[in-house]
Amino acid sequence: MQIWIDADACPRAVKEILFRASTRLQVGLCLVANKSLAKHNGPLVETIVVADGFDVADDYIAEHAAPTDLVVTADVPLAELLAAQGVKL
Repeated sequence: MQIWIDADACPRAVKEILFRASTRLQVGLCLVANKSLAKHNGPLVETIVVADGFDVADDYIAEHAAPTDLVVTADVPLAELLAAQGVKL
């Protein structure tokens, strides 16, 4: 299991909650965005910066998220696609 965050518009407060959950549960967390993000120190946190462009971060998450993963997004079309793939939202 891994936690994926569609990080382009995710509020910092939500990210902080997820960072703590990742540490507590010892589950990897991956932030995906098309811009640089503030660094977060932690062995379980990874940041992926994708190319700039419409839905590039969404496409990356959709290609890499597995049905055992959890994805946090406010993007309805991405959520619909992931739900069809059996990914938890």
